[in-house]
Amino acid sequence: MPKPVNDYVEVSAMAINVAVPERLRWTDSRRGEEFLLTTLNVRMLTDGTLAAKAYGRPTAGGRGAYTSFRVPDSPELRALVEAAATRAAERWSAHRGLA
Repeated sequence: MPKPVNDYVEVSAMAINVAVPERLRWTDSRRGEEFLLTTLNVRMLTDGTLAAKAYGRPTAGGRGAYTSFRVPDSPELRALVEAAATRAAERWSAHRGLA
């Protein structure tokens, strides 16, 4: 009898994208260009911990490079990441299968 799929499925990480509310956005620079950070990519690692990177657009306009930035360690951003992960878990657990 074949093994159930759950016996051999390995999920290495799960990721969500989270919009940063306007009041929590910040700027950072890379290679002499300033970026306004507006999106977080949050990953849940295999050990259950969370990792986050920030992305945004150059403040001078244009598309700019797809460059990641460190998320500052602030209580407000930490709360946003944790709330987003909790909400994503609720949504994942309520999935209805492939469309």
